Amino acid sequence: MSGAGVLRDTGRGYLLSTPALALFVGLLVLPLLLTLVLSFNVFDYEVGVKGDAWTLAQYLNLVTDSYFYEIFFRTFWISALVTLLCVVIGVPEAYILSRMGAPWRSIFLILILTPLLISVVVRAFGWSLLLGADGLVNQAIQALGGRPVKLLYTPFAVILALVHVMLPFMIIPVWTSLQKLDRSAEQAALSLGATQAKVMRLVVLPQVMPGVLSGTLIVFGLSASSFAIPGLLGGRRLKMVATVVYDQYLSELNWPMGATIAVALLLVNLLVMLSWNRLVESRYKKSLGE
Repeated sequence: MSGAGVLRDTGRGYLLSTPALALFVGLLVLPLLLTLVLSFNVFDYEVGVKGDAWTLAQYLNLVTDSYFYEIFFRTFWISALVTLLCVVIGVPEAYILSRMGAPWRSIFLILILTPLLISVVVRAFGWSLLLGADGLVNQAIQALGGRPVKLLYTPFAVILALVHVMLPFMIIPVWTSLQKLDRSAEQAALSLGATQAKVMRLVVLPQVMPGVLSGTLIVFGLSASSFAIPGLLGGRRLKMVATVVYDQYLSELNWPMGATIAVALLLVNLLVMLSWNRLVESRYKKSLGE
């Protein structure tokens, strides 16, 4: 193909991608830039946001106030624990799903995906009915002769509900990676005397690591920025970053501070996820002998 033809095809490709690029810029890049600009605006409780005045006061307040350190620490340890639980539960579940035959594979895949069709708010209310003081869980405990346990508005409730919501986002990437797995490699390892545990560790796990990596990144990112679950099941005392951003915007009406916390959450989230991505990829390449 001549150089003119290559340029023509390249130009046509850019032209065809223009609507998607415009949508990306309009719905993601532009709002993020406006949020970043807002975080530097001066806020006064008497007059509100001063769009023509700029300050670093919000960022200084964020890095000097121990209250925000506590909120960010709680957000990320809960997100990390949710991610770990999703790996422990989701990877074996995806492996079992990949070994199922028809029609059970389709049935269980539908069961895994069906919760995604239900609003997170509805599922959060469902968990509140189960874990409340008069919920089904406490009723069962009392029926067995025990005393009611405080489950709602605790980290346990938030973690449990987040695992329930995020588990499909772990199972699907791992299951997709398992579809590319060569089962003859497993059978060869077993025929040579390797135990099933050794086959899982040395043959299966290295090949599904890209799916595990994708799942952990999705689950951690969504958990760290989750709002509905912490807001409804964590209550006013167990705050996470997203609920604090909500309070700053709608309760305090301090939009610059809310924007500052949102920007900080995005940056820290990106830092954690990129570091984890590099660590897992380096170990994955090392396991393959590259």
